[in-house]
Amino acid sequence: MAKAAVGLFEKSDLIDEIVHDLEASGFPRNDIRVLSEPREMAGSGMMSTPHTDFEVDLVREFRTIGAGEADADAYVQGIRRGGVIVFATGSGEKVDAAAEIMNRHRAVELEELGVSQPHLHSADRSNVTPGRNSSGQAGRIRSSGGGARLFVW
Repeated sequence: MAKAAVGLFEKSDLIDEIVHDLEASGFPRNDIRVLSEPREMAGSGMMSTPHTDFEVDLVREFRTIGAGEADADAYVQGIRRGGVIVFATGSGEKVDAAAEIMNRHRAVELEELGVSQPHLHSADRSNVTPGRNSSGQAGRIRSSGGGARLFVW
C-alpha cells in the first residue's frame, strides 16, 4: 500500500532545507517531489488555459491519493497564494518521519486557509478515513503536531 506525506509551505526559501532534511533521514530523492505554480503561469490570470489545466491536474492528483475535494481545493488555494507543496512518497515509517520533518518546518494547517474541513487528530491507522481504493484501507490522516497530511492508497 502506497503512502505519501504532503506538506504545504508558505515560504519557498525553506524548501531546499526541507528536501535536505528528508534526504538526510534516508528518503531517496526520487521519492520527493516539490510542486509550486510554474513561473510561466505566475500573473497569467487564474482563468488562463495553462493555469486551469495545472489546477485541474493538481486536484486530480490529490483525489487519486485519497484527498477529499475540500483538501484538494485547499492545496490549490495554497499554491495560488504562492505556497509550495512537498510530497514524500513511500511506505512504512519513513513517510511518518517525513511528515514529522515537514511539521518541524511548519507545514501550513489547511484549516488556516479557511477552505478545508476538520481532520482527524492522530496518525493512528485505525482512524484512516476511507478512500476510493477498495483493495485495502485507504484515505488520509492528519499527522499529529502540524499541518502535514498522510495519504494512504
